[in-house]
Amino acid sequence: MDLKLPKLGEGADSGVVVNILVNEGDTITKDQAIIELENEKAVAAIPATANGVVAKIHVKVGDKISVGHRLITLSGGAGDSPATAAAAPVAKPAAKPAARPAPEPEAETEELPEPAVEETAESGAAPVASPSLRRWARELGINLGKIRGSGPGGRIETGDVRKYIARLQAAATKLQTAPATAAAPAKPAAEQIDFSKWGPILKKPVSTLRGVIARRMWENWNTIPHVTQFDDADFTKLNELRKKYAPAYEAKGSKLTLTPLVLKAVAATLKKHPSFNASLDETANEIVLKEYIHLGIAVDTEQGLIVPVLRDVDKKSVLELAKELESVAQKARDRKVSADDLKGGSFTISNQGAIGGAHFTPIVNKPEVAILGLGRGAMKPVVRDGKVEVRMMTPLGLSYDHRVIDGGGAARFIVDLVAALQDFSEEVVKL
Repeated sequence: MDLKLPKLGEGADSGVVVNILVNEGDTITKDQAIIELENEKAVAAIPATANGVVAKIHVKVGDKISVGHRLITLSGGAGDSPATAAAAPVAKPAAKPAARPAPEPEAETEELPEPAVEETAESGAAPVASPSLRRWARELGINLGKIRGSGPGGRIETGDVRKYIARLQAAATKLQTAPATAAAPAKPAAEQIDFSKWGPILKKPVSTLRGVIARRMWENWNTIPHVTQFDDADFTKLNELRKKYAPAYEAKGSKLTLTPLVLKAVAATLKKHPSFNASLDETANEIVLKEYIHLGIAVDTEQGLIVPVLRDVDKKSVLELAKELESVAQKARDRKVSADDLKGGSFTISNQGAIGGAHFTPIVNKPEVAILGLGRGAMKPVVRDGKVEVRMMTPLGLSYDHRVIDGGGAARFIVDLVAALQDFSEEVVKL
């Protein structure tokens, strides 16, 4: 029995093998994970759909595979008796005809998007085909001279014509979907440069995740008119609250950082400014105002930036958010986040305070319309009531989609956010 890659979900029809969890000769059971597949930014474990012994592994780490691709071949059930196991080799030839066509759909699927024009075996020679097939081609308006025959002597068969029609249909579908991405500027042609002319170099391949990040950033930057609103927030009180209640949170098995407090302040501000908790539906020409607050948290990992989503932030306590933050951040670093963990965000926060740096301009995470970037807080002299005081000031950068949000709205949002951060209620932090 061949185990093949099932459909992974909506819009997910391919992925890269990042880990193989079984070896040839292993006995496996149904629903046991056999490989790990990276699709977009998520890594998913692919389970076995039957019991048996692994006779052959058809994939290797780094392979890009799609739905229907053979993963492994099983030689027999895990609970087979000796008699059944002995009979397995007899049953194997019978299974071969069913398994043989498997590579053909894969090869054909790869060919479909290719240009639908083929060359004849002998350029200028009349195509060899039966009269009935010629008549059929004339009725369909098909030039048999563009079809390579698979029959004896290059004779064109009915199947050859059907494959040619399938290629035409695939090419037409590709052209129909092209306008959806036509709004984005075309990338300039890449120039091949030999950097070794100026000194020693090292090369490493672009990882799948880095490729996804690059594509997303390019699309977001080129399809959204970005504006960034800057300000500074006084985190002195917020940091004092964190220090005061950190021991109590540790007793509950959680580490209290500034981030869950920022999450609560952002959620409260989004309720006052719903246009920042929205998306632009370009197809229907509508602004979708979301009644839920699901915040994406940018996590810096060794592989690249991953943004898992915390749901219903406004309805959760600081303790719940602190625990969930630790969990999703670790899952992101271990590449254990699922595709669902990365979807459904309504606003994103990128906190670089633990690393350093001041103001920066984060890129909006489409289809959201705004993102908040936080830099590292620093003790600075500020004027309060006519007196100079030393306060912990944290730089903020609010990037937004100017198609949906105007400058006045952005200024009002960041003023209210600064107030929510500086006047954070102690009751919210108390356990």
